[in-house]
Amino acid sequence: MSADRETNTTMTDRDIALLLADAADEVEIGIAPYQAVIRGGRRRRARRWALATAAALVITGASGTLALAGLRDGDGREVTPAVTQRPTQPLTPEERHVYEPQDTLVGTGGVGGKDWRVTVQVWGAPRDEGEAWAQLQRMKAYGEEAVAVDKSSQLIGKYTFFVRRSIGDGKESVITQNSVDTKDRMAGTDLESAALSLDPNHTEPQRLVVGQVAKTAQQVACTWKNGTTTYADLVSAGADLNTDESSIRPVAGAPVNWFVCVGAPGTSFDSVKVVTE
Repeated sequence: MSADRETNTTMTDRDIALLLADAADEVEIGIAPYQAVIRGGRRRRARRWALATAAALVITGASGTLALAGLRDGDGREVTPAVTQRPTQPLTPEERHVYEPQDTLVGTGGVGGKDWRVTVQVWGAPRDEGEAWAQLQRMKAYGEEAVAVDKSSQLIGKYTFFVRRSIGDGKESVITQNSVDTKDRMAGTDLESAALSLDPNHTEPQRLVVGQVAKTAQQVACTWKNGTTTYADLVSAGADLNTDESSIRPVAGAPVNWFVCVGAPGTSFDSVKVVTE
C-alpha cells in the first residue's frame, strides 16, 4: 500500500479492493458452522409456528370460528391450522339426555348357573326449572325415584345416576343412586363404592364391589377377607365385557369412571383403594 493512500481521503475502487485483499490475508478461514446454522434456523421456524398456533387458538377460543387469512410459516408457506369449532347454540335438553337417560353395562358374570349384570344409568343435568320438572316426570315414567329430591328445582345443575343389578331373569334393582352437581369432580385417589352380594336374597358374602373413581385412575385394588386382592384396570370406552371381569370403564354421560371388582366364590369384601404406583 502506497504512502499516498495513507493520507489521501479519496479512495478509488482499486484502493478499496487492495485493502480488502490485505485484510483477507490476515484472516484464518475455518470450517463453516453448518450445524449451528441449521439449529438456529430450526429454532426461528419453530418460533414462527408457535406464534401462528397461538394466534389461531386465541381466535378459536374467542368466537369458535377461524378468521385468520394469509398466515405463513418461516419458509413463507401459507398455514391453515386445524380448528375444531364449538357450537354457537347451547345443546338441547334432548342432546344433553335430560329426558332420556344413557345406560352403560359395566359388569357381567355368572353365579349359580345364572347371569348377573350391572348397569349405570345417567340422566343429564337440567339447566332450569322447566327442564328439571320435565325430567322428574320422565324419571317417574321410568320407575325411577331420585333420593332426597323433594322438588324438581333440586335437580338443576345436577346429573343423576342409578346403578342397577339384575340376576338371571329377575327384575333389575337399584343398588345405589345419587344426584351430583356437575361442578363436583373426583380427582386423584377419590373413590366411592358399594359392596354387595351376588345373591338376590343376600345370603351369600359380599363379593361384588361397584364404585366410581376419577377419570385419571388407572387401577383399583379390591382386597377380600381371605387375603387375596383383585385388580380392576382401566379399559377404553366400548371395550368388550368378559364374564366375571374386574375393570374400570367410562360411562356415557358421567364425568367419572365406574369400576367393578369380582371376588372368588365364598370370599367377602374387606377394602378397596385406587392404586397410585
